[in-house]
Order: sequence, then C-alpha cells, then structure tokens
Amino acid sequence: MSSRIGAVMLLIFLFFKFFSVSALTNGFDGAALQALKAEWTKPPSSWEGDDPCGTSWVGITCISDRVVSISLGNLNVEGKLSGDIAALSELQILDLSYNTGLTGPLPPNIGEAKKLKNLILVGCSFTGQIPESIGKLEQLIYLSLNLNQFSGTIPVSIGRLSKLYWFDIADNQIEGTLPVSNGTSLPGLDMLLETKHFHFGKNKLSGHIPENLFSSKMTLIHVLFDGNQFTGKIPDTLSLVKTLTVLRLDRNKLTGNIPTSLNNLTSLQELYLANNEFTGTLPSLTSLTSLYTLDVSNNTLESSPIPSWISSLRSLATLRMEGIKLNGSISNSFFSPPQLQTVILKKNQIDSTLDFGASFSNQLEFVNLQYNNIDVYKQPSSNTRIQVMLADNPVCQELGNRPSYCSAIQPNTSYSTIPPACLPCDQGREASPSCRCAHPIIGTLYFGSPSFSGLFNSTNFEILQKAIADFFKKLSYPVDSVAIRNIRENATDHQLLIDLLVFPLGRESFNESGMSLVNFAFSNQTYKPPPRFGPYIFRANPYNQFSGMINTRSPSSSNMGIIIGAAVGAVVLLLLLTLAGVYALRQRKRADKATDQNNPFAKWSTSKSSIDAPQLMGAKSFTFEELKKCTENFSEANDVGGGGYGKVYRGILPSGQLIAIKRAQQGSLQGGLEFKTEIELLSRVHHKNVVRLLGFCFDRREQMLVYEYIPNGSLRDSLSGKSGIRLDWTRRLKIALGSGKGLAYLHELADPPIIHRDIKSNNILLDENLTAKVADFASPKLWETLRKHM
Repeated sequence: MSSRIGAVMLLIFLFFKFFSVSALTNGFDGAALQALKAEWTKPPSSWEGDDPCGTSWVGITCISDRVVSISLGNLNVEGKLSGDIAALSELQILDLSYNTGLTGPLPPNIGEAKKLKNLILVGCSFTGQIPESIGKLEQLIYLSLNLNQFSGTIPVSIGRLSKLYWFDIADNQIEGTLPVSNGTSLPGLDMLLETKHFHFGKNKLSGHIPENLFSSKMTLIHVLFDGNQFTGKIPDTLSLVKTLTVLRLDRNKLTGNIPTSLNNLTSLQELYLANNEFTGTLPSLTSLTSLYTLDVSNNTLESSPIPSWISSLRSLATLRMEGIKLNGSISNSFFSPPQLQTVILKKNQIDSTLDFGASFSNQLEFVNLQYNNIDVYKQPSSNTRIQVMLADNPVCQELGNRPSYCSAIQPNTSYSTIPPACLPCDQGREASPSCRCAHPIIGTLYFGSPSFSGLFNSTNFEILQKAIADFFKKLSYPVDSVAIRNIRENATDHQLLIDLLVFPLGRESFNESGMSLVNFAFSNQTYKPPPRFGPYIFRANPYNQFSGMINTRSPSSSNMGIIIGAAVGAVVLLLLLTLAGVYALRQRKRADKATDQNNPFAKWSTSKSSIDAPQLMGAKSFTFEELKKCTENFSEANDVGGGGYGKVYRGILPSGQLIAIKRAQQGSLQGGLEFKTEIELLSRVHHKNVVRLLGFCFDRREQMLVYEYIPNGSLRDSLSGKSGIRLDWTRRLKIALGSGKGLAYLHELADPPIIHRDIKSNNILLDENLTAKVADFASPKLWETLRKHM
C-alpha cells in the first residue's frame, strides 16, 4: 500500500514541478482577464493570446502563475469594469487611473477581491454609488476614487477597513452626511484609526460635521472637506487629532465662532476656513507655531483691528484675510515673520499709512491691499522685490501718472524649463530640455496647498523639476527628462496648477509599459514632491502616440520543439495521475463499503458543552452562543436569504473562515432522531460540486446547519446581472458541467442516493473561482429519501 502511495505522490510532485517551470497563467485568472477584456471596447493593444503571465500583457504582474497587479494608467482603455475582477483571488493592486473612457458603475461584488491593497481609479468616468461591498476589502491601504462621477452616499462599511491609509473621494458628486458608528454593530468613519488622509473635497456632502467623527485615537494628517455643503459649527473634538497638519474647511456653509480649541492642533501647517458664514471675532491662534498658511477670508466676522498676534507666527508664509472687516492701521511688525511671502488683506477697512518699516521679511514677495482706505504709502528701499497692489485706495485716486502699485499685476505664466532657443518640433512633438523632439506624457499637477504663494519666484519650480527628474532616474524608469510650464493659480480653490511634460528615454514615444510605470508613480503617490508643494494630484492628458508592441515573444523552432515535447509530457503525466486517482478512489469506496456494512451510521458522542447535542464524525457541533457571536446576534446585516426551511445567515468563525448558517424556523423543526440522521448523511456528502456541510447546532431547541460560504451567490444572480459577473459561453459550459457532476454524484454515488427534486438556477451557487456547487438538497426532501432507506 505504501509503495502505491509513494508512486502517486511522485507523480503529483512531477506534475506540479513541470507546471511551476512552464509558468502558464492560472486558468481562472486567465479566464477573468479575458472576460475583463471582452467588456472593454478599447483594451490595451498588447493584450493578445491566452497567457497573460507568459506573454507579458502590459500592466499585468504575476507571481508564479497568479495575477497580483493590474496597472493600466492612461492607456486609453474604454468600456466598463465587470464583476469578473473579483475572480482574481490573488490580486493586490488595481490601478486604472486616467482612462476617461472607463464608464458605468463599479461591480457590486468588487469586495470579493479580498487581497486588494491598492484600489486606484483616479480620473476615470465611473458613475453610480460606491458599492457597499468595498467594506469587505480588509487588506485595503489605498482607496483613490477621486476625479470621477460617483454619486450616492459614503458606504458605512468603509469603517471596517482598519488598514486604510489613504481615502480620497474628492471631485465627485457624493452627497449625504458623514457616516459614523453607533457604538455597536454599525461601522463608520470614526473607526478608521490608521487612516492618514480624508480627501473629500468638491462633492455635495451636507449636514453637520459629527462630533464623534474625531477622537484622540485617530492619526489623521490631512482633513480636506473643502467645496461641500456642510453646515453647523466646527466640532470641538477636531482639536483632539493632534497629528493634523492640513485642515481645509473652506467653501462650505459653516457657522458659529471659530473655536479657540484649534490652538491644540500644534502640528497644523495649513488652515483654510475661507468662504463660510463664521461670526464673532477671529481668535488668537498663537499656539500654531508650525502654521505657514492661514486663510480666513470672506466670512461674516465682526469688525475688529488687525490682529497683532500674527507677528508671533514665525513659520507663516501665506496670509489671506480678505473681506472680514479688519480696520485700523498696519503696524510695522506685521510683516516681520521671517518666512512671510504673501499677504492678501483686500476688501477691508484698513486706513492710514502703509509702511513696511525696517523689520519686514526678506522673503516677502506680494502684498495685496486693494479696496481699503490707505492714503499714504511709504515705499521700501529700491532693491526690494515686493510687488504691492493698492488699486482702489485713496492713495491711487490722484490724477496724473499712476505708479505701478496702483495697477493690477498680471502674473507671469509663461515660465518654462524648456529653453526658448530650441527649434520648433513637427508632427505634434514637443522639445525636451535638451531640445530633442519627442512625444512626452503631458498632464497637470494640482497642488492644493503649497507653503509658498505667488508665481514670481522661479526657484521653487526649478526645485520641483529637479526633484521629479531625480525620482525617475533613481528608479531607472524609461524617462529621459522632465519639463514644466504654464504655471497658474486657481483663485477659487487656491490651487497651484503646473503643466508637466515627461519625455521618453531613447525613443520618440513611450510604449504602453513605460506609460503604465510613469502614471502609477503619480496615481499611487509613490512620487512625493518637495514639502513646500504639499499634497497633489496628477491628471494626465490622453496619450495616442504609443510605440510598437512590447515584450512579445515569438519562439524559435527549437524552442517550439521543447514546448511541444513538454506539452506531450504533461498530457502523459495527467493521464497517469488520473488513472492513479481512479484506482485510489475505487480502493477507498471498497473500504468505505466494508466499513458501512459493519457500522452503517457514524458514531455519536455526548457533548459536555451543550445538552443533548450530538457529536458526529465529519461534522463539528456548534453551540448556539458560538453561532450567535459569529453572526452578530443573527443581525439583519448578515441575513443573506431564506426559504421554506428558514433563514440563511452569513457568519465568520474565529479562524476567519466564512460560513453560511441555515436556521430552521418553528414549523420546520424535526425530531431529534430525524435531525441526527439527516446530519449523518449530509456529513458523508463530499464532492467539489456540492455545497459541503461543516457542522450543525442542536442546542436550546434550535436546529441549524452550518455550510461552507459560497461568495458569488447563485447562478440566477449572475444570469440576471445582479452579481456583476459576466458569464461567457466558456464559463456557462463549465458551470453546466459542474452542476451535472454534482447532481450525478447525489443521484448515483451518494449512499443512499439523494434525489434533489428542486434543481433551478437559485440552487446552483458559484464560488470564488466560479465553480458550480449544488445546494439546498436537505430537509424536508432529504427526509423522504431517508425514510425509504431505513
């Protein structure tokens, strides 16, 4: 006997050894990618053949034969994202950013891709609600859905993503309130204790910002709620988040006083409260010693003198206090913070003399005091670079030649790191910094809160260009050089916009692989700009200049011979393995039959933990309390259906295994003997195309059956489109064959045979690999079968 087992094990070892060398794509992964491709009217051009791992489909990364990453940034992909994505059970990264032709909703079963760590869909055209199932992606670290057309509300289930670092839904049409937990079973955003980024700007979010959204346990560094419809006051609990560095609440409908508790945010570097409805006076914020941007413009504050505490903010670089009824004169020390660069105090009631004095910051570049009551201006020494705007003040109302400070200053947006002496390029090409003509990746960098302001100091942009170029060089990306141009400000959002050009290395245009690498660096925030630029997003323009196909392999005739020989060997191994398996199965059935003749029923033993609960070999006995705990007290959230027998609940065992629990309702309860007999028979049903019984509960007058959980629902769900899974003919054939095998086993090989009598698409379940599993063949139909064989 041992020699037979040894022979079988050797065959198995040789079989897997061969296939680990051949590195063909896993069949389920290959089918899932082919199904994704079928939904795209414009897939990547290199997606040819049926072996994505073996023939290097662009953007596909595999470990052994499993697909672990899909990165297709800015490859002009068009179509919809189908539910087949969930069949990629080893997928960790999905980045489809900057493909504006990707439309439609996200598949509702996307939460079944359980190993996803990065879900990055920046700058596409997705619509509809964010699926609730995203809350199942327990490994998720990056969730970037910004710059789309999502609507609906923020799913409460996102509160379950305990590992989430980056959460960005900015620039969508998401509405409703911010979800917070209820202290028991309902999750909320307040549970995201490891999250560093809440980027929710430019949506339609409304209502009060909840008091219990924030706590001292949180580690947030960016809270960006700008451009929404929030009302009410700033919650006092916000001051408990001591890690906060950027706070944007501008362009909402917030009311009440600006709280003095903001002084507790001692790490805060940028504070934007502009364009709200705050009242009262501006509190002293002297504890914010790290603050370099402060904007409180356009609020309904009470008239008050220019705050003297401004000069104590020694890190301050940008100050915006437009339209808040400031009055009186400006002291000489007001401009003394050593890092101060930009001051905007227009549309106030400031009067008397403007005098910078002798202690003003040597970094000062721009001062805007338009629409005030200043009647005297004492200009600083002639070697200063300060640009002053005093239009619409009394000092500028005299007739005669108007000085420059009485005219509006037009920012210079013509700055470019491309030398002006380069000869013009043709055919839509651009000149690189070395005057080489090529087709670069072109896009726009959006910086939400740079620590400097104004467009007058070119040094900042030279630093940025060098930092980006050094980043690509360090990682050996196929990048020759980078250039920046067309620098401008978005006055509404206070954003700095810079056009970026990334030139290909050693060729005239990027191939799809190079494009994917460059875009992933920005979409995944792998590239970090110099600190003075702050958080950013990159929005790439469509790229239509790809060079030829990449990494395609055409095996030589000698290699083809090796491949054919290996394939023949594989077939022989498969045949031997199949014969060995059939032989082993027959031997097993003979042994089982002999055992059954002596002992037709498995042995029951008495449980010490549950009164009258039978213990059965091959099935575990669960207590009522165990199943109550793993279903959260049989909550409605875990109710996944039911029928004449009772309700079905989803549960999670302490080991992390998902289970399905059929709980008998009062009219479906059986006698103890019948229930025991049913469990015995079900525990002996073992086939890959039949739903497997894991255990039972016979406790507190409850009768429950515990089955393996089948994540992709029923065949009916997929045929109707409810699951989001696309069933092509190959998959339908596979499901039909699997269903037939499961039924054949029940009808012919089970002992005694089990006649289903109710086969329909609702009773065919599909697992994560779309393997068909026959279900719902138990009570009361099973009892009729049992009575005939007792």
